[in-house]
Amino acid sequence: MNPSQLSPLEGTQGPRRALFIKRQGTLLSSAALSAARFTPELLVPGAVDALFRASQAGWSIYLLGNEDEVAHGRMDIETWERFEDELLQHLRGQGVCVVRSYSCTDDPIDGVGAHRKESVYRLPNTGAMYHAKQAEGVELKSSWIIGNDALELAAGWRAGCLSAGILGEQECITGSLETDTAFVARDLPGALQALITAVRAA
Repeated sequence: MNPSQLSPLEGTQGPRRALFIKRQGTLLSSAALSAARFTPELLVPGAVDALFRASQAGWSIYLLGNEDEVAHGRMDIETWERFEDELLQHLRGQGVCVVRSYSCTDDPIDGVGAHRKESVYRLPNTGAMYHAKQAEGVELKSSWIIGNDALELAAGWRAGCLSAGILGEQECITGSLETDTAFVARDLPGALQALITAVRAA
């Protein structure tokens, strides 16, 4: 067998670095909040190409976010699950492999019915990052979280990740949550291009 075809031995490959990307408002436009079906037009322009380049550069892609439309009873869980499945299928078809998609459809305060409960995956909780560390060996200090709101940026800071804020349609909301944002980009493609360029220059 050609040695180049062998998988790296456990412990000899470099640490796995991840990109934790907020779904709503960062990967998807605000119009996706009320959409019953996924269409490619709901993606931020240039996002898929940027994700493909990032994955080719060695980043592991994760999605995350609080799905309050479901938690607060404005969308049923079946509709949301269908939307999510269509989104992931589209990304796979474009060569973007999402390792895992973390989402929280629960809210301990304003949740409706069975969705009124706490979850370690509800931002700014750090369940998504620590699960990726345990399940896939992600090195959090080498990973980034990218989002347009303080909730996910604070979660990343608490987990020891680096973070990039997205201005998008409105400026990042800081509120009273502590964040340590390394930089702010205009949109997701801009943030990913900055990271890819920085890694190549290192």
